[in-house]
Parts: sequence; C-alpha cells; structure tokens
Amino acid sequence: MNIEANNPEEYISKVPPERTGAITKLREVINENLPDGFEEMMNCGMIGYVVPHSLYPAGYHCDTNQPLPFINIASQKNFIAFYHMGIYANEDILNWFKAEYPNHVSTKLDMGKSCIRFKNPEKIPFELLGELASKISAEEWINTYEQHIKR
Repeated sequence: MNIEANNPEEYISKVPPERTGAITKLREVINENLPDGFEEMMNCGMIGYVVPHSLYPAGYHCDTNQPLPFINIASQKNFIAFYHMGIYANEDILNWFKAEYPNHVSTKLDMGKSCIRFKNPEKIPFELLGELASKISAEEWINTYEQHIKR
C-alpha cells in the first residue's frame, strides 16, 4: 500500500480507519521513547525516524541525499509494519526483542530482517516497541551502521 503524504499527520489521515488508532499510538510511543538526535519525517513513503544530516552528514549509503534511517512505520496492504534497523544490525537487540516478545503478545512473532508485521492492530505490543525504540541512541546507531551496514 503506497500512501502519498507530505507529513506524518497527512499520512495518518489516509490510513484505513481500522488502522488509524494503531498507527497514531505507534507514532506517540516512538516519539515518547526515542532518544534525542533522531528526527521524525516522511521517509520512503512511510513515517520515519532518522539521523539527520546535521548529525551524520554522510547520509544513507544507498542515497547520500537521504538522512540515515532508523525506524519506519507504515500501513501496508495486509499488515501494519514497524521497521527497526537496529534489530537488523545488532544481534543483542534482536535477541532481546525475540526473548521479550512472548511476554507481551500471545501470537507468534511475524518478522523479517528489520520488519515486524502486525496483522491485528489489537495485538501490537506498544510498550515493548517503545522500549525497543529507546535502546539505541543516535550516536550508537551511527556507530553500528558504520561497522555493520555501510560498505
């Protein structure tokens, strides 16, 4: 599902009504828990949280005109997606998340490399995702990115 939007508020206004509350709450939880240094913006057609060029002038290696991505949230065709680059690049964070997930949700974890998929908005573990968002500072993310992803 591709939602054309210029800002997070416009994006949320275009999300299907049955997902609006969940996307709004995800955004709130991320904004409440994300360490200083990240900025909210539209990123790749999703609500994104990035390290701005003012902190990391090199930008994203795939397109240096773009800031360094960290978290994105999106309403996809069949699910709500929570993309977290830290779980892709940091095995300790990934292992922590996988161990904690069953303590918050009774359903099986549906996850790709950096994407956590939620087919049922009522089963989103907001508190856990807030804690996940808080675990890596912008500086730590830059270091992890340079060591494990950037070529």
